[in-house]
Amino acid sequence: MYRTMLLENVDEALVGQTVELAGWVKTIRDHGGIVFIDLRDKTDLVQLTTHDDTMLATLSRESVISVKGKVVLRANDTINPALKSGKVEVAVEKLTIISKAKNVLPFEIEDSMKVSEELRLKYRYLDLRNEKMQNMLALRDDVAFATRSFLRGLGFTEVNTPILTVPSPEGARDYLVPSRVHKGKFYALPQAPQQFKQLLMCGGVDKYFQIAPCFRDEDPRADRLAGDFYQIDMEMSFATQDDVLGTVEKLVAHLFDKFSLFPYNKGPFRRIPYKEAMVKYGSDKPDLRNPIEMVGLEDVFKDTTFGAFKDKTIEGFAINPKGQSRAFYERLQNLMLNEGAGGLAWVRVLEDGTLKGPIVKFITEQESQDLIKKTNAKIGDDIFVIADIDAKKCYKLAGILRNEVGAKLDIIDKTRVEFCWIVDFPMFELDDEGKIEFCHNPFNMPKCDLETLSTVNPLDVVAYQYDLVANGYEMASGAVRNINKDIMIKLFNIVGYSEEEIIKRFGALYTAFQYGVPPHAGIAPGFERMIMLMRGITNIRDVVPFPMNSKAQDLLMGGPIEADEKQLRELHIKLRQ
Repeated sequence: MYRTMLLENVDEALVGQTVELAGWVKTIRDHGGIVFIDLRDKTDLVQLTTHDDTMLATLSRESVISVKGKVVLRANDTINPALKSGKVEVAVEKLTIISKAKNVLPFEIEDSMKVSEELRLKYRYLDLRNEKMQNMLALRDDVAFATRSFLRGLGFTEVNTPILTVPSPEGARDYLVPSRVHKGKFYALPQAPQQFKQLLMCGGVDKYFQIAPCFRDEDPRADRLAGDFYQIDMEMSFATQDDVLGTVEKLVAHLFDKFSLFPYNKGPFRRIPYKEAMVKYGSDKPDLRNPIEMVGLEDVFKDTTFGAFKDKTIEGFAINPKGQSRAFYERLQNLMLNEGAGGLAWVRVLEDGTLKGPIVKFITEQESQDLIKKTNAKIGDDIFVIADIDAKKCYKLAGILRNEVGAKLDIIDKTRVEFCWIVDFPMFELDDEGKIEFCHNPFNMPKCDLETLSTVNPLDVVAYQYDLVANGYEMASGAVRNINKDIMIKLFNIVGYSEEEIIKRFGALYTAFQYGVPPHAGIAPGFERMIMLMRGITNIRDVVPFPMNSKAQDLLMGGPIEADEKQLRELHIKLRQ
């Protein structure tokens, strides 16, 4: 036996007893005649003492050792109140080196959070020994356990869905897996268990969940992992939008009350229609801790002859600049130009109620007064204005400006979490080439019947689609599902799919809908993003045991790798040069 107990159980109650312990050597201190060794495991740290200094030649930090010794009280002036074992130490009778570590470490374990991410990921097994990473792994386990317990209490059944499946239009690129048995054919790793969870509803499961792995070939960001991530996938039969939103609000309260370091707004969360979110915040995932709210200014400049505003979507807001220097405005101007704007217009409200600024000569006195009134500007405020012929682009630019101004003026309350729902998303949108495509999930229910769907402009169709948003992050996405086969066909027809193509790609759902399907709705909160929010972490890779880096590379295992010719032949693949 290597050990009789974990280090957290070593305390003054064991004084005089002999114990067997094992762990990693954290530090070695030779005080001339007596050697102190700090032994660490996942639970705590215990100080060892020995008068045998011959081991110093072979023992190194981070080596794994086992020891046998007697628990004794420390001298009063050496008690360490920060440790559970701080009143005692173990006098070593026998020490065995189980696995010796190199004398030079790639980085200090205690300082691993300070070194480059590339180095941390290359030696992730060392990084994981850091107390913060150990706590993060424990937190993931606690959140997963609490989630499972809570949802089971609400009557949900956990079901694991397949990893090898077929491509599905979830909005990102698929990871394809070539088939050895079926020449020239491919599986896909699931972007989400979307079709399977709907089929579970068809199968009478009623309420399903799983902490599901999802695979998307997307460019990583600080809040988005490369490759794979986990979501709390949920689906409910005979459920409305209100049922799903209420369930998630209860789950959020359960988890955040237990684990969040920050206060949060209690449910029911505010519901903001998509169009309102875009006009007010320039984003469908607004950070409501930022007090800036924008307004549409098209009515103010409806008769303008100013070319920068004429016949364009116009957004603006007023804010006190708090004595910012000229460099502040130059940074904002450069930011907007770099993001593709034609420029940034701004004016200041003077004490006499008039405006001063670069565009004043291009707007009338009436427009000036209407601008002040519409933005609710006060004396000393700056009014920022963005305009573009493309409404979607204008909203996006204004949202970027809102975020930047909020950050630079330090008016975003970073001490809390602010949840909201974005609802009533459009069913369709235009891609970069002007072609109609699904805005979100193609299996969602539009807020109209088949007849209306056949007559209105598709871009005006709204769906029962909802996102949970917090602090500028999309925390969950879901919808009421479409169970009408004819509406399903029409929706896919609009984006260019024939019924034959629907049957080929989504035959399981297409067929299942003809055998009695209950109305159902679902959602999928992001597991890692939830933990990020609870602990105020800004890099999602810090909450994942073995993430890829920002270039979608696995520095630990060396992925992606080149396949050898034998593997390629077995999979019927030839590489293009």
